[in-house]
Amino acid sequence: MKSDNKPSVCVVGLGYIGLPTAAVIARAGCKVLGLDVSQKVVDTINRGEIHIEEVDLDGLVHGVVSRGLLSASTEVAPADVFVIAVPTPFDKNHAPDISYVLAAGKTIAPVLKHGDVVILESTSPVGTTEQLRDMIAGMRPDLKVPGLTSEIPDISIAYCPERVLPGRILEELTNNDRSIGGITPRCARKALAFYKRFVRGECVTTDARSAEMTKLVENAYRDVNIAFANELSIVSDKMGLDVWEVIRLANRHPRVNILSPGPGVGGHCIAVDPWFIVHGAPEETPLIRTARGVNDGKMHHVVAKAEALVEAHPDAKVACLGLAFKANIDDFRESPARFVASRLARKFGERIHIVEPYAAELPIEFTDTGAVQIDIDDALETCEIMIVLVDHDVFRVVPLAERADKLVYDTRGIWPDQPRVVREEEARLKLVV
Repeated sequence: MKSDNKPSVCVVGLGYIGLPTAAVIARAGCKVLGLDVSQKVVDTINRGEIHIEEVDLDGLVHGVVSRGLLSASTEVAPADVFVIAVPTPFDKNHAPDISYVLAAGKTIAPVLKHGDVVILESTSPVGTTEQLRDMIAGMRPDLKVPGLTSEIPDISIAYCPERVLPGRILEELTNNDRSIGGITPRCARKALAFYKRFVRGECVTTDARSAEMTKLVENAYRDVNIAFANELSIVSDKMGLDVWEVIRLANRHPRVNILSPGPGVGGHCIAVDPWFIVHGAPEETPLIRTARGVNDGKMHHVVAKAEALVEAHPDAKVACLGLAFKANIDDFRESPARFVASRLARKFGERIHIVEPYAAELPIEFTDTGAVQIDIDDALETCEIMIVLVDHDVFRVVPLAERADKLVYDTRGIWPDQPRVVREEEARLKLVV
């Protein structure tokens, strides 16, 4: 690294994690090149603009770009530190796909030099950092690579997963603790020195495989706990109970903290990462696999209840409130709300109206369904049925006076004062599924 203590940095992948990470590093005074395969993304950032929705990110990106600390390109260039933040999806059999990670490694390998640090941040199955290391070693036999040489290595390779909440990414990138796993302890120390430049939280070093597993465990833990809440909501439907009241009372116990149920689980982490553990140890993970099944099954439960309600009122217009996977963001990845709304749109066509304040247009699966996008005010004026799928603030603040006469299926519990019309309808029509 440079003697002025300001290493040059290349961040590979400028999505929901990569762009905020690049901006935060640049804010710390490092010269950052953001690398992305999309020319549109590159051009947007080089104008000082952003292509994703995140609190305060627009001002930060504009500032660091205007100061010459952040630029974007589709072409790699030499740097002192390389941070890989690309997607790691799974295939139809829930097997992890690390092809984007390996492609990123192939991109940076030709420009690596003595003293460089390579850090993988992408959520990855255990062993991915070692695979990345092996690929780099194969492409660059002129470099001494950590773990594969008995001498002092020429480069350092480490794994440090992000652990941030959409809507609070900038704050949490800076203040959250980080687990930094090196291929060797020396690699971990090199990565630690880099993160301490912009992270106020505690940075704890470990080995790469433990750090990889830590990220997966964190999200699997949450998935299992959400599954309990979602299963409880299904049981409550069956018994004619208000799950929100049950949870509120149960949580008064000093050692009970039941999470909130919803229409399923979405996002790029919780809905995906547990499968990486299951794939790595299929016979040893019955609980994690079952939790995934419960949370995916909750989406179908919600679809069935919503369909029954809509069918029982054939002349009513329907508003589906929200498509994002959580409140107040524009991230629709693995979103249960998007799944439910699209299923309803395909079945009921023009009766379905979508309210999503964080979407300029409807996703592709709504094409030719007849469903239209409207705002919350139009929905309240024209729709008799309201299906709450996301707890956006703009939905939460709707007063009872504007929705008292609506048939409401609230999967998020944002309107506890809503008259229990839907439950009475279900009891009468035996629509609870």
